Amino acid sequence: MRASFEKIDVSSLELKDQVVSINRVTKVVKGGKNLSFTALVVVGDGTGHVGYGMGKAREVASAIKKGVEAAKKGVVRIPMTEKGATIPHAITGRFGSGVVMLKPASEGTGVIAGGAVRAVITAAGIQNILTKSLGSTTAHNVVKATMDALLRLKAPQKVARLRGRSVEEIVGTPEAAEKSAPAPAAAAGSAEA
Repeated sequence: MRASFEKIDVSSLELKDQVVSINRVTKVVKGGKNLSFTALVVVGDGTGHVGYGMGKAREVASAIKKGVEAAKKGVVRIPMTEKGATIPHAITGRFGSGVVMLKPASEGTGVIAGGAVRAVITAAGIQNILTKSLGSTTAHNVVKATMDALLRLKAPQKVARLRGRSVEEIVGTPEAAEKSAPAPAAAAGSAEA
């Protein structure tokens, strides 16, 4: 089931575009071959907004321009943690035969990703993350699988509200863990007697 996302006004965002791949394609017709180019483009503002699009035209510049316009129409907001600029939890995204695993990382780790995954992650503004791309290595499938994973991320505030708990209990701070777990000293004392 796909979650619905609110429409984001891209005119207020400072989006930077990054070309992921350019491919030369031909269409064979009676008179010969018609040559054109496709461009896969990712746009993002570095603060949690990211989108992707594809453009096709006779020239590379026109294809990139069309790709940027398509990407701006599909910009979405990604939930991130305030501390460390990473994702809230581990997730796996799939598209076709492309599978991308994303895991949160501690501060100072950096972006451990390659190729198309790195383009999406850096455009979103995530600074510490571990990724692994499995299956298809086609740039289109990898970008779409990465976006699928990012779209299925859940913010801790939303999960806490749904479960009727506090954010500290969901995130797992040491104080909340001590309240929910039995005292280990009492259990150890009864075992010795």
